[in-house]
Amino acid sequence: MTSLPGDSDQGGSTPERRPLVCARCGTPADVPQPATWTCSVENGIRQYFCDTCSRESLRAIEGRLDSSWW
Repeated sequence: MTSLPGDSDQGGSTPERRPLVCARCGTPADVPQPATWTCSVENGIRQYFCDTCSRESLRAIEGRLDSSWW
């Protein structure tokens, strides 16, 4: 099956992106995907941490501890 130009084969509109919020302190991101934030997948859930929380917990992150241990 072919699609007409401009049509999407996804069957709907693109999902709306929610603003990122730090999973630890609740700080909202200034831009859609800040380069200084840390992304962690814990129990199948993607979580983002601001640069301040990431720096404070650097050793735990490097040790691959879940954020509940920080």
